[in-house]
Amino acid sequence: MSYILAHTGLVLELMGQHLEMTLLTLGMAIGIAVPLGLFLHRIPVLAVPVMGLLGLLYTIPSLALIILLVPIFGLSRLAVVVAMVIYSQVILVRHVLVGLDSIKLTLLEAAAGMGMNAWQCWWWIQVPLSLPIVLAGVRLAAIVAVAVATVGAKFGAGGLGTLLFEGIAQAGRADKLWAGAIAVGSLALVLNTLLLGLEWAVKPGRWLWVPQPLRRLIWGGSPDKICSRS
Repeated sequence: MSYILAHTGLVLELMGQHLEMTLLTLGMAIGIAVPLGLFLHRIPVLAVPVMGLLGLLYTIPSLALIILLVPIFGLSRLAVVVAMVIYSQVILVRHVLVGLDSIKLTLLEAAAGMGMNAWQCWWWIQVPLSLPIVLAGVRLAAIVAVAVATVGAKFGAGGLGTLLFEGIAQAGRADKLWAGAIAVGSLALVLNTLLLGLEWAVKPGRWLWVPQPLRRLIWGGSPDKICSRS
């Protein structure tokens, strides 16, 4: 803690770089995983081989995967972010599939019987019910991204891993090692807590307690009015 207190500005700067890589990774990973999960949900026969391939990529050590990506993306932050996105896919896609599979078919049939079309069933039924499970995957992926981003400092990506590698290189500077470890752990804990709270807040039924005008702002209308228009 003495190093963190004496170099607060540096630690905050490195934490900002670490957080930036993590958020960029999550944004890109979610943008890939959600459409891929929807596609595999509609064509289940492809789910096993695709998930097997993603699981295989996940078993590659992070250091080795980044090294394999360096000839393509160069020795830069981009190679680290791409590796983080690859690691996140098996977690996110699996949770998207589990979230969609957890929805009872009778609910979708009832929604169709009320006059909802495919888009309305997706927005009013599948999204709210699968969202908590998907967010649980995002939470796990965020922790993995924080860990892999630490290794990325070895490749010039910056972040809190810089303190760890400098501590090792400078004849075992224990203060830098502890400072880096505490900062990385704190960042992971904060992200986990925030996403856990969001996961709790979007569980089925809880968002119904939000005032009606705000619900309309968030969801773009009212289910009853949509059904009546259909």
